[in-house]
Amino acid sequence: MNQPTNNIWFITGISGGLGKALAECVMQHGDFVIGTFRQQQQVDAFNEQYSDRGFALLLDVTNAEAVSQTAQTVIDRFGRLDVLVNNAGYGFAGAVEEATEADVRAVFAANFFGMLAVTQAFLPLFRRQKKGRILQISSQSGVKAVPGFGIYNASKFALEGLSEALAAEVAPLGIQVTLVEPGPFRTNFAGSSFGQAEQHIADYDATAGAFRQRMETANGKQEGDPAKAAEAIWQLAQQENPPLRLPLGKIAVATIQAKIDSLQQDLDAGRAVAEQAVFA
Repeated sequence: MNQPTNNIWFITGISGGLGKALAECVMQHGDFVIGTFRQQQQVDAFNEQYSDRGFALLLDVTNAEAVSQTAQTVIDRFGRLDVLVNNAGYGFAGAVEEATEADVRAVFAANFFGMLAVTQAFLPLFRRQKKGRILQISSQSGVKAVPGFGIYNASKFALEGLSEALAAEVAPLGIQVTLVEPGPFRTNFAGSSFGQAEQHIADYDATAGAFRQRMETANGKQEGDPAKAAEAIWQLAQQENPPLRLPLGKIAVATIQAKIDSLQQDLDAGRAVAEQAVFA
């Protein structure tokens, strides 16, 4: 394989949804994609179809040893990386009480600890290069929580907090971090890649239960266009000074604005009390 002359992207989870759309968009723009799948036949099919524009690897991001080995394979084979996209993960619905510890650990293993392992694996390379872009695929649900989505919200809130700190840590080293915060997009997120708590508690039917039903009825009807989201992300990666956050979709904008308004209302209401809770 000849060494790519344009930017090299590493994108986790490109078998479908936004990850697939982004990989296709990046290659259409002439950049090179290193993407990960969880099934060998998907790896083989991708490498056969895109041998001149991409390279696929088998990876489960919840396997820390495999993450380290994959990062080393990329470094050994390509010698550099320009853009890292932490996309792999999945959704999970259920009231907080309905979720088992195993449910919660599985969600965090994919959505948080997998992202952390991949990021840590490539940071030494970015530091040596004195440049690099890290795009964290978060969610509007990483900004504002809703009943029935608390476990997923928690995993994305954790991603947001880590990434916000990371952005400040690596900025002096020439590394840029952006949180991508999509609203509902017409992918398989609410379909085959969506988990639900097996336990059902009737007392939560009006809150968490209603959310589960909305997710089922909305699947395939979401407002977001994955191809347009992918183009927006590619354009973001071309910016010299990208923002820390990129909301995607009208619903995402409304959701995040609602969170800002709620925070401002609570801050204003509690300001006098807060400012008195200090030593005289």
